[in-house]
Amino acid sequence: MEIRNNLLRDLKKYYLTELTEYYDKREGETLLTILIDYYFNVSRNELILNPGIRLSESEILKLHMAVKDLKLMRPVQYIIGEVDFSDLKLKVNSSVLIPRQETEELVNLIINSEKESGLTIIDIGTGSGCISISLAKGLNNPNVFATDISTEAISIASENAISSNVHVNFIEDDILNTKLNESGFEGLSTINVIVSNPPYVTELEKIKMHANVLDYEPYTALFVPDDNPLIFYKSICKFASTNLSSGGRIYFEINESLADAMIGLLEEYAYCDILVHKDIHGRNRMVSAVKL
Repeated sequence: MEIRNNLLRDLKKYYLTELTEYYDKREGETLLTILIDYYFNVSRNELILNPGIRLSESEILKLHMAVKDLKLMRPVQYIIGEVDFSDLKLKVNSSVLIPRQETEELVNLIINSEKESGLTIIDIGTGSGCISISLAKGLNNPNVFATDISTEAISIASENAISSNVHVNFIEDDILNTKLNESGFEGLSTINVIVSNPPYVTELEKIKMHANVLDYEPYTALFVPDDNPLIFYKSICKFASTNLSSGGRIYFEINESLADAMIGLLEEYAYCDILVHKDIHGRNRMVSAVKL
């Protein structure tokens, strides 16, 4: 360690130099700002205004180990164990995907569209619980269910619901071989809204992905076979055919390259008012439809 004065300002400069071998300068600055804010409760502006902040040796070691993880391309959200999503602070680990901005946009689409009180909603493939918990907080007295194939994900999502002060009915289930109709949860037979952000990245698209995703985020929550990229959407539509109420709505986050295929699938299941919604970057990222 070359820094002898323990000044946080100088430590940040030192580690930023190290990280530029792995990240561009702007990203490295952002990652260090997140770590410093999380570990020491010092924001970027506070550090600028008070450059004399010093760290203890144990605090320096904590920062050093976190930077070491960053060099291994471990996502900063997994390092600190939490992520900001909408107005929530959610616990995450390698058992669940790190929620993305596109999924926040999906949640906002639903909250802005669904104004009725007391809706029954199911989030299929909940992961961290980011969608189901956000809807439980943002909608008018909803009855929210959420499923995931992973026991570990259900555990994380349950913790997040408790810390967010909302109630969600979590169910461990594999939508490809669902037992939801046998679950016995009261109200599940009259579903008004189905939402899902299922795996949708094809194997061929791996080449475009960064190591921090491929090496750390759960494989089964990301990828689908090249020859059957809509496998989860097909299973959800099959489930919806007997469980979503007439006039019920379905919302999906999708692979931008498969928007036309998604429209075709929903038409096959006789949905109407099929709409493709673009994300903030102008990509086809969400689909909504109404069941006849």
